[in-house]
Amino acid sequence: MGDWEALLRSAGCDEGVVRHCRAVTALALALAGDDTLFDRSLLQAGGMLHDIGRSVTHGIGHAQEGGRISRTLGLGEPIARIVERHTGAGLSADDCILLGLEPIDCIPVTPEERLVAYADKRLRGDRVVSMERELDRSVMLPRRARQRMYRLWREMDLFIA
Repeated sequence: MGDWEALLRSAGCDEGVVRHCRAVTALALALAGDDTLFDRSLLQAGGMLHDIGRSVTHGIGHAQEGGRISRTLGLGEPIARIVERHTGAGLSADDCILLGLEPIDCIPVTPEERLVAYADKRLRGDRVVSMERELDRSVMLPRRARQRMYRLWREMDLFIA
């Protein structure tokens, strides 16, 4: 995780962001276990870098900013998509327009994208929180985005249990 931490720091992320990214990565890897469905190296990279956009903004646009940073750094499209698609359970292009973001599809599709988004929602800083609490805190997201969060939560609970 050291190289990813150094990249976060060089981008300008503070220690709180780095600590949260470490926790998201650890949770995602623990939840994946030995399941061969997941690419563990991609989970590690995506988990560690999912909040790199917080070096630019702490607003909801941090995911799209992080996607741009990841592409600029040449980290590869799979990592950029994990970073770009981790907000809530993803945002549709229409959701993005409503939130004043670029109108791009930011809904997680791959198992790694979905697991990092889920792990991120289960953590506040580096502490595990309930999904009920996170759903309550997501009132600023469009209704469809909150519904996707609920479905991702239920899907992961079934998959991981």
